[in-house]
Amino acid sequence: MKNKKAVKKTAKKPSTQTYLQIAEIKDGVVVLKDGTLRSVLITSSINFSLKSEDEQNGIISSYVGFLNSLDFPVQICVQSRRLQIKPYLEKLIAQEKKQTNELLRVQTADYRSFIEELVDIGKIMTKKYYVIVSYDPLSNKKKSFWARFKEVIKPAITLRLKDERFRQRKEDLDLRVRQVSSGLEGIGLQVAQLDTQSLIELYYNTYNPDISFAEQLGDIDKQQIEEI
Repeated sequence: MKNKKAVKKTAKKPSTQTYLQIAEIKDGVVVLKDGTLRSVLITSSINFSLKSEDEQNGIISSYVGFLNSLDFPVQICVQSRRLQIKPYLEKLIAQEKKQTNELLRVQTADYRSFIEELVDIGKIMTKKYYVIVSYDPLSNKKKSFWARFKEVIKPAITLRLKDERFRQRKEDLDLRVRQVSSGLEGIGLQVAQLDTQSLIELYYNTYNPDISFAEQLGDIDKQQIEEI
């Protein structure tokens, strides 16, 4: 029989959320426990090697100009994941079962087997490109030092921001997001800001790569959230 203290200690084992810096995700913004905010942009890519020399020089020049225009930090993240082919295969299986023509049914089955083998042997990976835009009250040069310092030391922001303060900081963050989006589009990239659902899925897949591959998160409105 296990010691009662050991059982009690096991029962109080902290959840994964305890070790994350994320306090909450709302309105398409990640709120960290220190009160700072993050927005995440997903971008397309450019096949640089296929461009002519003049085009390459133009892209480099635009990128340098974009970086020099920023007076705040951004983080560029490239995420590689094994190609998630399961939903596509499920559609093929459903189509195969509905097929009344025997020849087409056999061809569909052969095509499905080919895709499965190709992905398994080739270890095909997908790459996604993210740009994380941050907002820290202390880094906002438009405000005085004491105004920025006052925002940081208030204890109310330790875990969750009050609605008014969150709105004000989100407005400042949105300005940065628009600046970054405009600069990236000037290089020739397509840019989209992740909403709340997409952000939760991103972090869920990032921190649970094995589980997320087999079990999709689903609609967040139908999820049961445990407060900590």
